[in-house]
Amino acid sequence: MTVAFTPFHIQCYNKLHEKFQFLFEPELINEICTCSNVKTYKEGTTLMDIGQKLTHMPLVISGSVKVLKEDKEGNELLLYYLELGDTCAVTLSCCTKPTKSAIKAVTESDAELLFIPVEKMEEWMVKYKSWRNFVLDSYNFRLNEMLEAIDNLAFNNMEDRLYKYLRDKVMVTKISKLHTTHFEIANDLHSSRVVISRLMKKLENEGLVIQHRNYVEVTEFM
Repeated sequence: MTVAFTPFHIQCYNKLHEKFQFLFEPELINEICTCSNVKTYKEGTTLMDIGQKLTHMPLVISGSVKVLKEDKEGNELLLYYLELGDTCAVTLSCCTKPTKSAIKAVTESDAELLFIPVEKMEEWMVKYKSWRNFVLDSYNFRLNEMLEAIDNLAFNNMEDRLYKYLRDKVMVTKISKLHTTHFEIANDLHSSRVVISRLMKKLENEGLVIQHRNYVEVTEFM
């Protein structure tokens, strides 16, 4: 049986081959294009929320996404960022059986993501060694990131956490001018706006950041 490739399929294949040929073989890329959906999102869009039923696994094509955990009071804590070629380890762990999301994912910048049906996960684990390696490597990398986040929360003071947060944000978004507010930072770090404002001023006095009216610069990346 001959498969008729649509212009969308060809465009999707070319794009994924360009970005993921170092990860996946052409046959797997072709299958991904055939069964998956590609969507674009503006900065600040909630891609996944707490309690949402998981039907697809996200794969970042461009832009960045932040993954957060929420407590019973609705306070959020940043766990890690997703960039090109990344997927969410928490989502992967939920793909083995029907379940609901325990995390929240929000675009940190304008982003393009590909969504793979969860039923393909187990099939590709057996069929493609590259996919199996990708899943296992993703688990390992995200586990280390979450352990680092726990260490940062447990052993570093808020000033150190704040500076690391700003550095990570610059490196992930690849934008030296961070258009963010003290309230947004406080929300990500599970702190208060008053505390963040005081520490931002301290970092500025130490020459580590420069605060402007609508954005912040980390001097290390200027």
